[in-house]
Amino acid sequence: MTPSRVFQVKRTVARSAGVLSRLRGGGGTSIPGAVLLRLDPRAIARLAGDLPDGSVIVSATNGKTTTAAMLASVMSAGRLNVVHNRAGANMAGGIASAMLEARGRGTPPADIGLFEVDEFYVPQVADQLQPRAILLGNLFRDQLDRYGELEAIADRWAAVVDRSTARLVLNADDPLIADLGRAAPQAVYFGVEDDTLGRGSLGHAADSKHCRRCGTAYEYAVVYLGHLGRYSCPGCSASRPTPQVSGRTVTLDGVRGASFDLHTPVGTASVRLPLPGLYNVYNALGAAALAVALEIPLDVIVRGLEAVAPAFGRAEIVAIDGRELCILLVKNPTGANEVLRTLALEPGDHDLLGVLNDRTADGHDVSWIWDADFEPLAARIRRATCSGTRAAELALRLKYAGLPPERITLEPSVDDALDLALDAAPAGGTLYALPTYTAMLDLRALLVGRGAAASSWALA
Repeated sequence: MTPSRVFQVKRTVARSAGVLSRLRGGGGTSIPGAVLLRLDPRAIARLAGDLPDGSVIVSATNGKTTTAAMLASVMSAGRLNVVHNRAGANMAGGIASAMLEARGRGTPPADIGLFEVDEFYVPQVADQLQPRAILLGNLFRDQLDRYGELEAIADRWAAVVDRSTARLVLNADDPLIADLGRAAPQAVYFGVEDDTLGRGSLGHAADSKHCRRCGTAYEYAVVYLGHLGRYSCPGCSASRPTPQVSGRTVTLDGVRGASFDLHTPVGTASVRLPLPGLYNVYNALGAAALAVALEIPLDVIVRGLEAVAPAFGRAEIVAIDGRELCILLVKNPTGANEVLRTLALEPGDHDLLGVLNDRTADGHDVSWIWDADFEPLAARIRRATCSGTRAAELALRLKYAGLPPERITLEPSVDDALDLALDAAPAGGTLYALPTYTAMLDLRALLVGRGAAASSWALA
């Protein structure tokens, strides 16, 4: 039997495993790829050979799913046929599954691969894909029991950069990320350039306060988000690179969207983004910078960014029981603080459903919620329903933030908590759900079961 025929048999076995998983009630988004990689550890490289325009990788602690969705929208606007792990299965198995599924469809073959990649899997996936471009968005403290300190991930990424020929697309405002491109003259940097959004000093929960090269504390002229900003090192003179792609005149419009002027080497355009928060402006700038590196026209970039729909759980709004449910993923201090910053822009008092889990995909250590700044919003929380495996700890955190105990409801069952929170929210109003990652999946499953949302697996 020829090698190609052997590989074809392995693909058939892997697809069958996915079908069986779905029949048993599972999603099946990673299982076919995991089986294929078990049968052939170089399967990703073999499948990547079918992509005439190569592939690109997107990774970050926060925002990689949304950034990849933005890029998919831009590529679609440019009439590129894309294979994309859009369901968010971003480890090696999920990426292999996406490629396997694309190859098995009756539609025209994909032109290019667009893959969101888990931070820890970037080396493994990049070595097999040999991507045209790698977008690295940010590094924030997250799942320390799994990843270790930020510098450990930065070192892994630096090793990938050293051995890869890919075009680098890097966040100039994140010192750990920007440092990876110091020896890469073709790197494309992106960042925010609007000091009206900034603060003069780092917050107490900020990461990456010290230079990776000499250990000296950075000096910041302005801080935009977490440790992202305009910085310099007094020890070795390293400083923020000037971004070729930047967002200026940024306007944040609560949970409904944001707008900014997009400056690129090929021109300037105004963008009305249908996703909220400064964090999504950063995601859009990253997507735009990678699109510029791929020589996609500016008008196509803008059209794609303005047409993007939220990835599930990332500022997604669904209608249920005569109310709007706005789902805002929170999974680490920086992400939570930006969600709270966005909620603070919404008028009136708020009804919250917080779901805090401590499963493996969330990180078993949930002490990060004590670094989330609930205090400025506490006076405007009308009712908070706390749920999940660590519901009690979330309730305690809100109590210490200044929320009176009589406004806090504790219900570990997500199903029951959703009902309680909806009943407490005014008819025609909005309930804001703040779930951690696995809690978001739990909530999504409930909404699908109640007919309020489409299946997540339909997005694959």
